[in-house]
Amino acid sequence: MALPFFSFSQITTRPVSIPSLTKVYKYNPPNCGCQTVKCTMGEKEKTIWVWTKNKQVMSASVERGWSTFLFKSEPQFKQLADHWSSMAMINPLFLEGSDITDGKNQRVGKFYEVSSPQDLESLKPDEMEVNNTVINFNSDWQVIPAENLVAKFQDFKGAVLAVSQNSTGAQVFLEALEQGLDGVVLKVENPEDIIKLKEYVETRKGQKSKLELTNAKISKIKTVGMGDRVCVDLCSIMTPGEGLLVSSFARGLFLVHSECLETNYIASRPFRVNAGPVHAYVAVPGGQTSYLSELSAGKEVIIVDRLGSWRTAIVGRVKIESRPLILVEAKEGDETYSIFLQNAETVGLVCPDGDKMERRVIPVTSLKVGDEVLIRKQGGARHTGIEIKEFILEN
Repeated sequence: MALPFFSFSQITTRPVSIPSLTKVYKYNPPNCGCQTVKCTMGEKEKTIWVWTKNKQVMSASVERGWSTFLFKSEPQFKQLADHWSSMAMINPLFLEGSDITDGKNQRVGKFYEVSSPQDLESLKPDEMEVNNTVINFNSDWQVIPAENLVAKFQDFKGAVLAVSQNSTGAQVFLEALEQGLDGVVLKVENPEDIIKLKEYVETRKGQKSKLELTNAKISKIKTVGMGDRVCVDLCSIMTPGEGLLVSSFARGLFLVHSECLETNYIASRPFRVNAGPVHAYVAVPGGQTSYLSELSAGKEVIIVDRLGSWRTAIVGRVKIESRPLILVEAKEGDETYSIFLQNAETVGLVCPDGDKMERRVIPVTSLKVGDEVLIRKQGGARHTGIEIKEFILEN
């Protein structure tokens, strides 16, 4: 017997402890002579400085909007700063002992070498009267020191940056304890690190924007037989109203709900989406798509809610099993969109607002022609998951 609509106000969900974001402290320092270019990630502004002797790294940084560079104070580095300043609009800063100064020899920050837990413990945020504090960890350990640093400086009114030798390490510092440090000094000689960090920042920055979702009406429901369907288990907890964007065609992706709802027959699995068969597309960061069959542990997808808010999540595990499938088609205007899903009560599509229900999801076993569901419309032509402009006809 098919189940009725799941109403989020009627279904009891298993309480899930989701860590809230640590309080974000925003600080607008007075004009200190260094115009740092900032990038927004979530609700927190991040400062990116670059420390390099490589002209290609400098060019790649300036092209991507990062124009603050840190130099040593020796004459040859000041000459390099002057030379680059004649070529591009950069903001040179200089390391004079433990002081960081601008082009007018005004102190704008302090530099600290940290080689042990004792060095980190000796730092006294309450006694620091500088706008920018730069920490250089002389250790193979990064994650735990970064987390300790975030915790120690959470009430600090200035900006705390860590020196990183590559883009991967920079991401660790920017994500530590969710809040992350205020920024990083990327000390590299390879422009690839600049490119990778910029891609990472842009992906995270995009999470502030919302995806436009459209109402579509169910026009066809058909049981089709067996197929290899994919369960995507994430390293993140999903809440009611969240799921993955999946479809047979990239031009219109359905919002497939997670298994976060409790039922009488099975416990909730708020990390899982029973997403569809192996051939289906799924939305991934960067406006791209991937085949469900291509997902594996460590890859990223985007979690989307019914309002279009989204966030990235890491795939922890993928399960492919033979299961009975149902074909669902929906129309929006003159376009028809389709998706195959497992024919099971725990698989559902997210719907727009109901008249009296704040949010709801319809199990595929309860779908009827005329029901409205949410889809994400986009360009249909794809090459290796990237949207391209060309004629394409898919049926």
